[in-house]
Amino acid sequence: MSAVKAMCVGDAGKGVVIQGNMAFAVGCVRAGIHAADGYPGTPSTEVIDKGLSQVQDMITVGWSVNEAVAAGVGFGHTLAGSDCVVTMKIPGLFQAADVITSAAFYTGERGSLVYYIASDYTPSSTQHLVDPRYMLKSCCIPVFEPRNHQEMHEAARIAADLGRQFNTPVAVIASGVLCHSEGLVRLMETATREKAPLPEKMSDFITLPVRARMFHDQVRTTRIPALRKMAEESPLNVLTRGDGKIGIITHGVNDLFVEEVRAATGKNIDVLSLGFTYPLPMDLIRRFCESIDGPVYVIEDGYRFIQEAIQAEGIAVQGKGADETVTEWTPALISTRLGLAEAAGKSAVASLPRPPMICAGCPYRLFGQIVGKMRKKGKLEAVFGDIGCNTLLHFLNAMDTALAMGASEAKRLGYVLSRPEAASKCLAVLGDGTECHSGMDATRNTIFRNIPGVKVVLNNNWTAMTGGQPSPTSPANLAGDPNVFDLNASLKAHGANVVEVSGYDKKALEKALKEALTAAETGTFTTLVVTGVCIRKMPKESYGVKMAVDPELCIRCGMCQICSGIEADAEGLPFFNNICTGCVSQNPACAQMCPKGAIAPAKDQSACGLTTCPDLPVPPESIDLPDTGGLPPFLSVAIRGVGGQGNLFFGRVLTQLAYLLGYDKQNIVKGETHGMAQMGGPVISTFACGAVHSPVLMPGTTQCLVCMERSEVFRPGFLDMLRPGGTVILANTAIMPPLFKAENYPTVEAVREALSGYKVIDVDVLGTALGLGDPTGRSANVVMIGVLSTLAPFDSFPNEYWLRALKNVSPKPAIWQANYAAFLAGRKLGGK
Repeated sequence: MSAVKAMCVGDAGKGVVIQGNMAFAVGCVRAGIHAADGYPGTPSTEVIDKGLSQVQDMITVGWSVNEAVAAGVGFGHTLAGSDCVVTMKIPGLFQAADVITSAAFYTGERGSLVYYIASDYTPSSTQHLVDPRYMLKSCCIPVFEPRNHQEMHEAARIAADLGRQFNTPVAVIASGVLCHSEGLVRLMETATREKAPLPEKMSDFITLPVRARMFHDQVRTTRIPALRKMAEESPLNVLTRGDGKIGIITHGVNDLFVEEVRAATGKNIDVLSLGFTYPLPMDLIRRFCESIDGPVYVIEDGYRFIQEAIQAEGIAVQGKGADETVTEWTPALISTRLGLAEAAGKSAVASLPRPPMICAGCPYRLFGQIVGKMRKKGKLEAVFGDIGCNTLLHFLNAMDTALAMGASEAKRLGYVLSRPEAASKCLAVLGDGTECHSGMDATRNTIFRNIPGVKVVLNNNWTAMTGGQPSPTSPANLAGDPNVFDLNASLKAHGANVVEVSGYDKKALEKALKEALTAAETGTFTTLVVTGVCIRKMPKESYGVKMAVDPELCIRCGMCQICSGIEADAEGLPFFNNICTGCVSQNPACAQMCPKGAIAPAKDQSACGLTTCPDLPVPPESIDLPDTGGLPPFLSVAIRGVGGQGNLFFGRVLTQLAYLLGYDKQNIVKGETHGMAQMGGPVISTFACGAVHSPVLMPGTTQCLVCMERSEVFRPGFLDMLRPGGTVILANTAIMPPLFKAENYPTVEAVREALSGYKVIDVDVLGTALGLGDPTGRSANVVMIGVLSTLAPFDSFPNEYWLRALKNVSPKPAIWQANYAAFLAGRKLGGK
């Protein structure tokens, strides 16, 4: 039985520490929701991808080709009497707006339609910061915003019950912080939901102007007043009384942040935490404000939706200024706004610009290199990009613009219509996922308009940026049914001139691009399909090829250094680092770039990357847990690094450790960065257990800072998190950002001087991992866990708890043995 299914059928009241998206997914099943549909979009993806996909025998679930289609599928489910959840991120809401706005005003009895909309107000993986509540209000769709992981777990039941009661769609806006953080959840009671009866007259659900007016008036005069009364009386409104001097009106995850501020500062602030942000319980808000002698602050994510509604009623509150840029609060920002803390200062050493980057060995790599070279030579004046992994071509100087899903070819078309002479000097670029999402509309439009040019579809067979979900070009759909969709055949059926070429064939790519652009001069539109499976979907054995440079043939020209898997030493001689994938047994890109043929597969292809592979210690098969003795009142740690270094695994081990130690009787929280930053950008994970509230920690409260990459210690706000007397564990690993000059990277001496006022432990966790025979260096995070276990207060409980946590997270024998060795090596680095 999978872990997800175990939670879906487990005993009510059992405590589990899970990600917010997973809490929602498990809640869907335990609430008896009949169906779920959606389109991948960070930070909503895991609900289906990691959650509901594992229990397809308990709920009807699938991925649709875009959000508008998913919303239509969801509406169809409700007509059949099913309660259905549709998942998306905020841009997906607007992509599906035609369906959602029309479906909002039907009043007939049917199954519930719940929109699970994940916000990203940082943003980490979203192209805009638009507050969707204004649109949802205009659609008369009630909005519930969960404030913690427990409410995320119960949200589907709350929303579906509301939908049935009032015959309305319901929006659950889930903060990206909750979606991707972990927290303690008590499993709710399981339920079986009867399907709604089929409509007596299906024709009642037809969109005609005369009916639109009738439905609109019914909703405005009947449904909204009833929902307003519900919001006033809802037990989801939580009032916390203080000394009456300062008041806060807040919602969603900000409730946790406010509690963190109250606990850290000792200020006895009155708090009104709202369950529903539309309709607002205005009478309750008025009474709350009248009970406060001093100022009342509105703390809300997005724009000023709540603040403006309250002020429109003549109630005095303080919030954001008209030109203020805050879209997402943190405990630190709230504390500063209340005048309880000063804004953080700047670090003595500037943090490096670290954009996300294409994976080492990605099939997009050579294409990006070729296009970048063509741009440099003036052969291309514009490259119109899209959303997804292809966006990262921008950091290879191979893309100019990115706008929205599927928009690349439409942009190119408009540009060429205004500048016909540019048809042979620009490209549209997108992935196969975005082509199937909405890009094919633009392909069809170009053919319809008979406009020449070149469109490039980078076909890696998966929806890759969001973690590799199946798309129409994948081998199978979510249910495992073989896909019969043929991308090339579909494009040809539209009338496109289709040319397919391998992403791992440099000469063929150059030839295909040249011919397509030349054909554009004579009025031809070409769709170039560049193939190569996403490397994260390639089998492990494909990663086995190790490359080497012949120092006698190498002329130190640097042309091979186009990938994060290859570096150069002080003399300019290239060498391959632990990130190199060997281009997953395809034709290595670096070898094709070399003018002297100096790069080839290494003669020594030993699995461990060493001349002699070490004998690893045999790990115990079972681990008995002794009494812990006294435990610290709380534990807290923050981990900084670069996407791909294993921060997520580090955090999972810590939460498992806390659970084993018994902190589930209090609280366990973990926050982490997901999305585009995981592609080699700056990431942070936070962990706390015991007397804690929020997955986002207050400055000056963290017991230990762990930094997996040397320069990342200077990322703004990181050092400010450390409490007095705390420790910084600093890995000496240096990872150069793409196109970054090594001489501009902070020296060891500069780092030491800047950290001279801190207690710092320098460790070589990557070198230790490589020395253990791990050629990828992925176990460096486990080495660091071993180091952490030697420091106070993390050394205050028996070692067996660490080992059990490690084994629980990765129990497979080979991985357990490698992790066991790495953990012991880390403890040795820590002096134990």
